[in-house]
Amino acid sequence: MLSKQDLEQIALKGISEEQINMQLEEFKTGFPFLKLEAAASIGHGIIAPDAEERQRMVDAWNAYKAEGKKIVKFVPASGAASRMFKDMFAFVDAPYDVPTTDFEKKYFDNLEKFAFYDALDAACLKNEGKGIKALIADGQYKAVAANMLRAEGLNYGQLPKGMLLFHKYPEGPRTPMEEHLVEGALYAASNGEANVHFTVSHEHIGFFEKKVAEKKDGLARKYGIKYNISFSEQKPSTDTVAANADNTPFRNDDGSLLFRPGGHGALIENLNEIDADVIFIKNIDNVVPDRLKSDTVEYKQVIAGVLVSLQQKAFAYLRLLDSGQYNHEKLEEIIRFVQRDLCCRKNDIKELEDAELVIYLREKLNRPMRVCGVVKNVGEPGGGPFLTYNQDGTVSLQILESSQIDKTNEAYMKMFTEGTHFNPVDLVCAVKNYKGEPFDLPAFVDKTTGFISSKSKGGKELKALELPGLWNGAMSNWSTVFVEVPLSTFNPVKTVNDLLREQHQ
Repeated sequence: MLSKQDLEQIALKGISEEQINMQLEEFKTGFPFLKLEAAASIGHGIIAPDAEERQRMVDAWNAYKAEGKKIVKFVPASGAASRMFKDMFAFVDAPYDVPTTDFEKKYFDNLEKFAFYDALDAACLKNEGKGIKALIADGQYKAVAANMLRAEGLNYGQLPKGMLLFHKYPEGPRTPMEEHLVEGALYAASNGEANVHFTVSHEHIGFFEKKVAEKKDGLARKYGIKYNISFSEQKPSTDTVAANADNTPFRNDDGSLLFRPGGHGALIENLNEIDADVIFIKNIDNVVPDRLKSDTVEYKQVIAGVLVSLQQKAFAYLRLLDSGQYNHEKLEEIIRFVQRDLCCRKNDIKELEDAELVIYLREKLNRPMRVCGVVKNVGEPGGGPFLTYNQDGTVSLQILESSQIDKTNEAYMKMFTEGTHFNPVDLVCAVKNYKGEPFDLPAFVDKTTGFISSKSKGGKELKALELPGLWNGAMSNWSTVFVEVPLSTFNPVKTVNDLLREQHQ
């Protein structure tokens, strides 16, 4: 099925023939739905710490930082902002010339509130010979929108989200990238340094490097720290082959194989190359201005404190198991820790002999650990926290997307639609073992949790394969704990008008 040219093409990407054959097979077989036990809730998989507990966790985090550990803030930032401006692209191409939909009216009625207003005004003046107000007075609304979207103006239709002007400040507007640098200084700095890593697409890396060069020194002076800022790109070896409806490889007009990015799950490879003891993960668009950052900073420290406290106990138990100096009573204590604190349960655990039990407990303790902030469900699209059956028959906490749930199973759909909490992508991860050695993160991916979606190219339908998601299947075999965080810490920007929300003003 694969020609000599195909094999040369895949070799250039660093992909093996075996991987391609496996992907084509996955198009045929599909992926199994996950078996659910329940949606996680407070007291049933989700911790809701009170003020005293929160302070204890903040203290634990500060004590950990004082040990000189390396902390990195990891920000997936490769997405273009084009989807943010879908409505405005539609307006520019519409048969009418004045704002007509509610979305369009809201945008133009509130233009001066956007942090990019002055930059857009300057672009209009340069390209049209008139500022925004004069253009609108002349009914040239489309010229204003086009100057926001197109390359000759601000180019917001093609720039990455991290490079857009989000928030106003007296000293000038800030991009999300800058807001993440500020956050890095406020909760993720140790030894007087803040390490921030952005994953970016190849065509955008220049924009990020230029903006960092402009802004880094000023922020470093403001917060009294040194920044170490790094970038990586999604690896070509994580791209997946596209397929036709009959599961044969989809080909470009020149006969070559069509490859597509494997989704955010591909970033497990980038994460695996980060040298750190603890890594924070948060989406590029979930940032707020300084006046609202206090909740974010407090709860980031809380979830980090939960993480290092649990890790400390896990490490102590692993050393005990290694020493052989334990009795059955101590094993019972470790079982309680794995079941209650790490929320991982094995129904037939009582049937294991002590030797088997030690192997099982060691496996569940000696793996990467993550603590995920979850917010109350307010109907945002996306994944949620569940108690889920794993490949080995254990039940543990997982973040699931709707595509992983069997829509024909009424009980599962009820769990999904009535779930009390939502995943805002607010993670802190411990990625080294008790000997200080880094885990090989790809070894903990559940490869059966990918999914297939329908796309098109050149008017032809195709099937696309997404790898297990970064915070879904790519972290399936991690120890996972959920902590409730306030809604004030979750402020994503999915459309340009979301920047008009009070939280972004």
